[in-house]
Amino acid sequence: MKSLAVGLLTFNFFLTAQAASISDSIKTIRAVGPEGRGNAAATKAWKTLSQAEVDALPQILRSMKGASPLAANWLRASVDTIAGRSKDLPISELINFIKDHQQDPLARRLAFELIQNANPDQAKKLIPGLINDPSVELRREAVAQTIEEGNVKKDAKEIDAAIKSYRKALDAARDIDQIRTTTTALRQLNETVDLPRHFGFLMHWHVIGPFDNTKRSGFDKIYPPEKTIDFDAVYEGKNGKVQWSKFVTADQYGMVNINKAYPGPGDGLKEVTAYAYTEYEASEAREAELRLGCKNAWKIWHNGNLVFGRDEYHRGMRIDQYKLKLKLAKGRNTLLIKLCQNEQTQPWTKEWQFQLRMCDSTGTAIHAADRPATPSNGTDNSKSTEQSNRRPRN
Repeated sequence: MKSLAVGLLTFNFFLTAQAASISDSIKTIRAVGPEGRGNAAATKAWKTLSQAEVDALPQILRSMKGASPLAANWLRASVDTIAGRSKDLPISELINFIKDHQQDPLARRLAFELIQNANPDQAKKLIPGLINDPSVELRREAVAQTIEEGNVKKDAKEIDAAIKSYRKALDAARDIDQIRTTTTALRQLNETVDLPRHFGFLMHWHVIGPFDNTKRSGFDKIYPPEKTIDFDAVYEGKNGKVQWSKFVTADQYGMVNINKAYPGPGDGLKEVTAYAYTEYEASEAREAELRLGCKNAWKIWHNGNLVFGRDEYHRGMRIDQYKLKLKLAKGRNTLLIKLCQNEQTQPWTKEWQFQLRMCDSTGTAIHAADRPATPSNGTDNSKSTEQSNRRPRN
């Protein structure tokens, strides 16, 4: 009996020591910093952590929440190493981890991939339940599966059922490629898809310009719209008097093409600056993201406060190129964007445009309380007094 007690004591001591070793290793890795700070200690900690037993995987995955990108890479590498040498993974614990929406999205995705590699059938059973998961990384699998269901029904001439599947996939899709795939499929079946609403693009604006940007001086220069928004005001612009005018875009990806408001030689003015302004009625105060696509130099103000800006030109453009976090106030919110065009004259430098949408951190559109119907007509840049005095709302 004495030897058994000693054995149990020794085993418990081993487990306690192992748990402490895992916790200490995780703490050291999470402390790694930029420019190599803590790398030597992290390397040593990673070697220790990578030797942990397979039942440590959930703990390591949980530790990825709040970790820096560099630390998360170390932790992921240890997960891959442990799982790679293990035959039996703690599937039930990994499933519970995936179901916990408070955990790190990439860690939850990693847990799914572990199950997928170890037990494809079990992973397949999980996929339908991920269709509206808050993690974009996880819902992609479910959207892809739903799109394929639509394809099968379409091939079987079950058109109503196919449309239902495609609609379900589109409602859940957040990745651009899947949105385009489902949109194409629905339109081929003569269904209407309101992409601006799906994305949350802001379509109704007032614009003013052009102001001067000779030698790229306009980015830092403070023009009147940065001080006050007065739709009745007339200012001195680069080529004469300028005033606000209404601008509504019907582009399905929310593109606001400033060249249509102020066309110049070769369909593009150069060395100029313009402003676009809109208002957004929020039903509640909440965290949100402004997502911008723009290849020109730009600045954005929310409720009069500068959010961010980039003094760069023609580095390419894509949907959600820039993600800007902000806090929406309940009720009226104002958005002002400054757009600068430089001196380059190559054809690919003449685009003077942007697209802006309001969404949450997953890319799900946040619609204004009074969002109007999506415009069906082309850009309207009329400068009548009646239009100028009506505040744009999205």
